[in-house]
Amino acid sequence: MKNTNKDIIIVGFALFAMFFGAGNLIFPPFLGLISGESWMTGFSGFILADVGLALLAIAAAAKCGGDVNKILGRAGKSLSKVVGIAIMICLGPLLAIPRTAATTFEMGVQPIIGNAVSPVIFSIIFFAIVLLLTIRPSKVVDIIGKVLTPALLVALALLIIKGIITPLGQISPDTLVDNVFSNGVSQGYQTMDALGAVALSTIIIASLHNKGYESNSEKVSLTIKAGIVAGVALCFVYGGLTFLGATISQNFAGQDISSISQASLIVGITEQLLGYPGKAILGIIVALACLTTAIGLTSATGQYFTKITNNKLKYEVVVVVVCVFSAIVSNFGVDTIIKFSAPILDMVYPVTILLVITTLFKDQIKNDNAIKGAAYVTLIISILGVVNSLAKTYGLPVHIPFLEVLPFAKIGFNWIVPAIVGGILGNFVKTSNCMSVEYE
Repeated sequence: MKNTNKDIIIVGFALFAMFFGAGNLIFPPFLGLISGESWMTGFSGFILADVGLALLAIAAAAKCGGDVNKILGRAGKSLSKVVGIAIMICLGPLLAIPRTAATTFEMGVQPIIGNAVSPVIFSIIFFAIVLLLTIRPSKVVDIIGKVLTPALLVALALLIIKGIITPLGQISPDTLVDNVFSNGVSQGYQTMDALGAVALSTIIIASLHNKGYESNSEKVSLTIKAGIVAGVALCFVYGGLTFLGATISQNFAGQDISSISQASLIVGITEQLLGYPGKAILGIIVALACLTTAIGLTSATGQYFTKITNNKLKYEVVVVVVCVFSAIVSNFGVDTIIKFSAPILDMVYPVTILLVITTLFKDQIKNDNAIKGAAYVTLIISILGVVNSLAKTYGLPVHIPFLEVLPFAKIGFNWIVPAIVGGILGNFVKTSNCMSVEYE
């Protein structure tokens, strides 16, 4: 017999655990540290770019039956395929999955046993476990939702409550960055939860189907409700971790933020609050949390590439390749992976957000060319923005000034108005029926 409320909680907790991997633990404390007394402002940007966008993505993915191609399809066959592959590569072997192993090693293994195990050996062991559990998936959602997530939440609640009752220091009145909200948005981007929501919804919908929910309306409703459960849990944890980072901001006043190791930050905070035993417990929880994220994303990546190649690439082959490549990339370390991921995410995220939002309003947008126009303009603005940012970072003689005067540029959303203009212009172009996309 189905127990709807229980299933929503279990699936919501599982979704939280699959979201709560590497970046979710290391970005909020760093954001609090660089924000000082403005940590709530930074936290607001973080929640908008992380939980807010993830909930929108879950709703869109649920309406499309968890099919990534249906979310992206109305942007045109070429662009949708490019964006879809870019999303899955970011979530897969290039960024998100390797980061789970690197974070587990730097936060869960190295602080406890030092250099007794090399990162190479650890990455092999980590991805051997991921491969074993991904190739023969069983009741992963139930195991995560019933066992791991409650333990994870209890451990994090203990850490956060201790940090609130006995804060580590004074919160700095100054910030280490110019625009706190924009930095919060950027940190929220880097968790990749909005991208992950699109892919992980496939696993959630399949789990609901196995629990006996047959109708599309039931699956959509329960997936969205499970997403809300996960979102509430994420907001609680993020807020607490951001505050913990703010309580040590005084210790880093005037310091260059590029010299601060984000992975080491939460480990140091935990050790100061709970001592060595707390650090050991956190290490175990981090390992399990990152492992579940890696399993979920590896499975989702395998399913995606198998589907778009019409089974020419077998699921088992894809997950083996993902695990091997991820093991190699993970050895570059968390900070290197984060620095490498930022420009890629800045290009992929805006167009993904746009397509998620247009999916939610699919009935109101009749002309596919409106979506195509908005999507292409968004991608162009995003690419130019990354060029600007890289040129500034590396001192290159390239500058595109109009990007900085566009509306919402200061908070990282300079693509919104150009996207609207692109959509309006595209709407004047007649569309054919050959590229229609069917939704669940």
